[in-house]
Amino acid sequence: MLAPKKVKYRKQQKGRIYGDAQRGNSLAFGDFGLKTLDRGWISAREIEAARVALTRHVKRGGRVWVRIFPDKPITKKPAETRMGKGKGPPEAWVAVVRPGRMLFEMEGIPRDTAREALRLASHKLSVSTQFCERRGATYAS
Repeated sequence: MLAPKKVKYRKQQKGRIYGDAQRGNSLAFGDFGLKTLDRGWISAREIEAARVALTRHVKRGGRVWVRIFPDKPITKKPAETRMGKGKGPPEAWVAVVRPGRMLFEMEGIPRDTAREALRLASHKLSVSTQFCERRGATYAS
């Protein structure tokens, strides 16, 4: 699973997710993409599950780009622990996404195969998504 090799601070505050994606909101590498319509956290497990579903459907054909990286640590306190005694240890890593953020991109496969692969990947994610394609895609048959 994806996780940073090294971080400056072990724990982060929760934060709030305002506005739309200002960067990473257009197709940059491939001809087809999966764009998020919601704001939220996408865990490293979700990203990996979606990536596996995507590559399995295209039978390792074409190219796939993962455009998000989980760099925010999420902490949890143990079950049945009393209040206080500080913040819990880091448990998981998440990527913070805003509406419009491109999550995955792919190229080198037919349009209908790409659409189905990205649909299967979207079922693994906790945010609603939309299929996007480049105008005049070279392999969009």
